Amino acid sequence: MISRYALIFSLLYLPLANSEDSPSAKSLIKSALDNYRGLTSYSEATMTIHRPDWERVMSMKAWTEGLDKSLVRITAPIKDKNAGTLLIGDNMWSYAPKINRIIKIPSSMSNQSWMGSDFSNNDIARADDIIDRYTHTILETETHNNKTIYTIQSVPHEDAPVVWGKEILSINEDHVFLKHQFYDQDNQLIKTLTASDIKIINGKHVSLKQRMQKTEHKNEWTEFHTTLIKFDIKIDKNTFTLSNLRNPR
Repeated sequence: MISRYALIFSLLYLPLANSEDSPSAKSLIKSALDNYRGLTSYSEATMTIHRPDWERVMSMKAWTEGLDKSLVRITAPIKDKNAGTLLIGDNMWSYAPKINRIIKIPSSMSNQSWMGSDFSNNDIARADDIIDRYTHTILETETHNNKTIYTIQSVPHEDAPVVWGKEILSINEDHVFLKHQFYDQDNQLIKTLTASDIKIINGKHVSLKQRMQKTEHKNEWTEFHTTLIKFDIKIDKNTFTLSNLRNPR
């Protein structure tokens, strides 16, 4: 479950002293992840893959539990119906209904494209590995419409099994990821996730539109539009299983 924010701010810049591995920076990221997913969640969304000469739209449903379990299932178009992705901890599986086969996704493929989109397998899973595998520093704070926005730099630990050289996140005081930038090992910006259409749902501020765009391809992007989301719901204990991934209940 990402993504995830085309916003233009007229901001008042307030400098903030850097603090390596700042607990406040780490807690901001964790709070934003907790806010997005809740204890449990169920959502319905459409994903639009846009290219200069074509566009593809897919519909899907997703379930999450905590930060380490998620299931995403395609509901349309017909040719992709019931294709799905299951995440349990560090393990990820993909189900391809055309061949009726479940495929274990190795960690080496976590950053490969998901369903031909600009989102990776890891983006869809919304894995929480950024919390403990990175050193976090608050670079600055800004104020917009009387709300504080934090810009956080996250640099992976030297031995962390990740591909990014660093990530820059913008999180507002309502625990919403506004922007997420991904840089390679040469400090080049590779892709940016931006959020828009922020609404209050069940007492939570939630972004209903999230767009991923690669830096080198301005006319290519993928956007998620959440049409329904529910938090802290009862989820069947068999939801996050390989059996359910193959045979939806």
